[in-house]
Amino acid sequence: MIRLGSLAGYPFEGPRVLAGWTAPKVAAVFAIAYKPNPVAKSEEYGVVYVGHSEDLSSEGLPFNHAAAPCWLARVNGKRFELYIATYEAPGAEAPHREQITRELIAIYRPGCNPEQYDQAWEDHWIGDYQAPGTTGPLTTDRDPSGSR
Repeated sequence: MIRLGSLAGYPFEGPRVLAGWTAPKVAAVFAIAYKPNPVAKSEEYGVVYVGHSEDLSSEGLPFNHAAAPCWLARVNGKRFELYIATYEAPGAEAPHREQITRELIAIYRPGCNPEQYDQAWEDHWIGDYQAPGTTGPLTTDRDPSGSR
């Protein structure tokens, strides 16, 4: 099990070697990863792609997926150096899986995902609020890196 995401993260099964892996017929979020430094940091993974599916077995995994050429380029064609981790979010429908996928893309910025998302927020997205005596101003930075 590996946790991906912010704070405590989501409990993903794996990572498992992608080559030889058989995709189950389940709805899940999945992450494709590799080990950037397998000798010095054997348990550290770099995320190269995040996706979600109503049925993993229909995604063309392991290597018939549309993004597979990008994954393989990251590891110089060495199929056994790619890993997959999956998260079957309990009770999650497609919109929730998509939200998890976008969150993970915003955090890890995987190079093989064509769309990238930003974690920052702007005042006009949530508007002003007032609740006299019950709350204070927001304390969260707009930019997750900590710069304002």
